[in-house]
Amino acid sequence: MPKKTWLILAWSWTIIIAVLCLVSFKEFPTVRVANADKYVHGVMHFLFVVLWYQYYRRSRGLPKLWLLGKSLLYSVLYGCLIEVAQECCCTTRMADLRDVLANFIGAFAGVMLLWALDYSREINQE
Repeated sequence: MPKKTWLILAWSWTIIIAVLCLVSFKEFPTVRVANADKYVHGVMHFLFVVLWYQYYRRSRGLPKLWLLGKSLLYSVLYGCLIEVAQECCCTTRMADLRDVLANFIGAFAGVMLLWALDYSREINQE
């Protein structure tokens, strides 16, 4: 996929995360799964890392490990920024440190998967 497509996907997903985390969805039916929102946070940041890494990988000549770390850092910082925004700017949402942890776990899982896929590609090319 071209670099521009990855950029559009990454920015679109970044905006979707903000909307999902800052808009109230009280009108929608609730899911009866314990800590379902934590799974959602994990998946959101897993995809955040995957999409931004794919863009960075096509736009820079930096080492893959550096790009994985950058994607992880940006995901965690973005998740923290969203939590601060929930606390300061929303009346229907509140910050939760467990959300930050779920964000990190999802982002880290994305990094590990991408690293494993890149590593296996390198081994297969040898």
